[in-house]
Amino acid sequence: MAEHHPVSDNKHKSSLNSGASYSGNGRSSTAVGERCSTAGSGGGGGGLSGGLSQPAGWQSLLSFTILFLAWLAGFSSRLFAVIRFESIIHEFDPWFNYRSTHHLTTNGFYEFLNWFDERAWYPLGRIVGGTVYPGLMVTAGLIHYVLNLLHVTVHIRDVCVFLAPVFSGLTSISTFLLTRELWNQGAGLLAACFIAIVPGYISRSVAGSFDNEGIAIFALQFTYYLWVKSVKTGSVFWAIGCCLSYFYMVSAWGGYVFIINLIPLHVFVLLLMQRFSRRVYIAYSTFYIIGLVLSMQIPFVGFQPIRTSEHMAAAGVFVLLQVYAFLQYLKDRLTRQEFQTLFFLGVSVAAGVVFLSVIYLTYTGYIAPWSGRFYSLWDTGYAKIHIPIIASVSEHQPTTWVSFFFDLHILVCTFPAGLWFCIKNINDERVFVALYAISAVYFAGVMVRLMLTLTPVVCMLSAVAFSSVFEHYLGDDMKRQSPPAEDSSDEDDRKNAGNLYDKAGKVRKHVLEQEKAEEGLGPNIKSIVTMLMLMLLMMFAVHCTWVTSNAYSSPSVVLASYNHDGSRNILDDFREAYYWLRQNTDEHARVMSWWDYGYQIAGMANRTTLVDNNTWNNSHIALVGKAMSSNESAAYEIMRSLDVDYVLIIFGGVIGYSGDDINKFLWMVRIAEGEHPRDIRESDYFTPQGEFRVDKAGSPTLLNCLMYKMSYYRFGEMQLDFRTPPGFDRTRNAEIGNKDIKLKHLEEAFTSEHWLVRIYKVKKLENRDRLEHKLRGTDTTKQKYTSKKLHLPLRLLCGGLLFTCNAVMWTFFSKALRHCSSSARATVTTTASNFISSAILGRVIFGEAHAALWWMGISLTLCGLLVLHGSLPQTFPQEDGTKDK
Repeated sequence: MAEHHPVSDNKHKSSLNSGASYSGNGRSSTAVGERCSTAGSGGGGGGLSGGLSQPAGWQSLLSFTILFLAWLAGFSSRLFAVIRFESIIHEFDPWFNYRSTHHLTTNGFYEFLNWFDERAWYPLGRIVGGTVYPGLMVTAGLIHYVLNLLHVTVHIRDVCVFLAPVFSGLTSISTFLLTRELWNQGAGLLAACFIAIVPGYISRSVAGSFDNEGIAIFALQFTYYLWVKSVKTGSVFWAIGCCLSYFYMVSAWGGYVFIINLIPLHVFVLLLMQRFSRRVYIAYSTFYIIGLVLSMQIPFVGFQPIRTSEHMAAAGVFVLLQVYAFLQYLKDRLTRQEFQTLFFLGVSVAAGVVFLSVIYLTYTGYIAPWSGRFYSLWDTGYAKIHIPIIASVSEHQPTTWVSFFFDLHILVCTFPAGLWFCIKNINDERVFVALYAISAVYFAGVMVRLMLTLTPVVCMLSAVAFSSVFEHYLGDDMKRQSPPAEDSSDEDDRKNAGNLYDKAGKVRKHVLEQEKAEEGLGPNIKSIVTMLMLMLLMMFAVHCTWVTSNAYSSPSVVLASYNHDGSRNILDDFREAYYWLRQNTDEHARVMSWWDYGYQIAGMANRTTLVDNNTWNNSHIALVGKAMSSNESAAYEIMRSLDVDYVLIIFGGVIGYSGDDINKFLWMVRIAEGEHPRDIRESDYFTPQGEFRVDKAGSPTLLNCLMYKMSYYRFGEMQLDFRTPPGFDRTRNAEIGNKDIKLKHLEEAFTSEHWLVRIYKVKKLENRDRLEHKLRGTDTTKQKYTSKKLHLPLRLLCGGLLFTCNAVMWTFFSKALRHCSSSARATVTTTASNFISSAILGRVIFGEAHAALWWMGISLTLCGLLVLHGSLPQTFPQEDGTKDK
């Protein structure tokens, strides 16, 4: 597979910035040089002293020391949050990860895979085992198990808090290994130091950020290192190692799709550049087959690698590679004319078959199209128009230019220089890093979240640039010119040494030309350039420390503010509200909130939520958004249908917190409009001038919606300072338009100290007739039965009617008692008269509005009187048998 060739003496010399690797025969010059140096010193003293007596021994010790210090610096810089606050889980997603890890360590792995979470997505629930990447939970659980096995008692929460800082050191080591394979050892050490403290990576790996990215970047870099190693060596061993690392990446993060598309792209470009070799064939064939089988073992992934569009590129390149290898096999056994005919015929037929197969499988639904999140990477406006819930996430917004400098600092400027150095001295592995850099830059510009995938390659290429500059200005004159990078085409050069000048770019510079190029670089220029480089690195270190301390080390559940004298105030409203929910509500209470807070409510309050950060059911989230953006009566019907007990909102108008629900409200409207366009329209919440305002000029629809009422309930009574009127919103810098807010179906249950979290209890239905409730709710303008002008005459009329009816009743009743032999007529008269009397008394005295019953009583009374009058004889018989005359 790989042949050994003699290596010149200058490749045996070891220095920090020399020994550029090459891929000619699958061996790096550094590795060969170290092996030859070790063999040459075999007769010397053994042991530690014998190893350190050689330059390679000191180089290894120095490399180990630098890597250890980089790990220590990276770990320490991620502890600001723990030192300033406490050991606590940050953000939103980490709370679900921590809750899942706690369930895993408590109940075991198989219970975790079969866990049905009834606390989430009420009334649907969630099957956790099949909807999560388990790598993060398994890693933390395994570390916790090993520590307890060694009798190191530690809580699982502390393992989760410190997991990402520990893995940052492993990321530094994997970046060192990858950069060393691409360039040299000095560049690898610089890259390890860069990625240890760069803010673009620290933002996702601080202590308490127990998220998938904390371990996924290590898996990403290590997979790329093993891939480059397998391409350089053509070894099945390294290819299988790459598959195992890829399997861990698949289990940890959905960003594994970046790997399964970048590696096939690398192979495809190598084929286009006519750099096909047995090494590439062995590496990719092994990686694709074993990696495919391993990735399908993750329940959440399942059959996606063979049924989704995101994985079709890898399959297509695999088929293309087999066809290309077969054609290369036939090329040596056919004539030129036969081969060309077979080539064009075979390629045409294969391309047609593949194209028609893909269309058929996509049309029949076997191959799923691009998901909305991936499709938005190619069409940046797709998500905002078709899937607003994706565009509503702040991480999915396009990246601003300021963010690049904020997260990468000087590396933004040196990164193109390193890319130019790699392209200038191209080989198989540098083709890979060039593709990695270009694709990562594009994706980072489309989505700010993907700045995380750009950061490692920026650190690597910036390290190449700095290493080249330092080597040029600090290296010994005899060692300044490092060996040029060799690749697989060098083997052909050695076989055809006589035709060296037939290949473009293979002519070496003459020694005199190299000496002329070095003229004019005196010691002063070297010192100035070196000092400038060191100053840039110092500024980079200061910037990284400042950004880490002030921007990325504040847990979202605990806020801090500073007084004029520099003293700090802790705003612990979130945990205060969640603790109140945990202690003062029923264990099975259902809490409705926007999906941002679902994981925290389930994790800290241990209460059932309707939606959370998983966002797997868009229609359910849209229903919650509809309730928030509707008026109180319509929202009450939705909340009753969902069995909601409490409603939680975030309001920042008192302290100026810009991440509250009013600022997120338009996304609720857009998501609700997508599912309920007849009931919710975004234009209704803007003024005629197209403004979104909360003051008196605001839209009436906005001022009457449930979210507005819950946010500003009783806020109109509060005057924050003497310079602003009552009801002044500090976040929107406006005086609210509706200060007299009344709630009919909700009641305030809890408001935190700084009004940041407000919780409302949903009232139960009143214990009255449902018909009356509907009649009253249909027309809110008719709240009185009659106007005040007709009230007094109506009372007089009812009183006179009552007196007349009673007089008639007693007259006929007395006659009936004197003359009737049967009490039937008296019963009719008495019942009807008492019925109408009771109705009139109820209407006049007690104010009951049973108008239908009242008029029915009058009708029955009149009918009874007519019947009684018609049936009575003109003369009533006396008891002694005589007639009354």
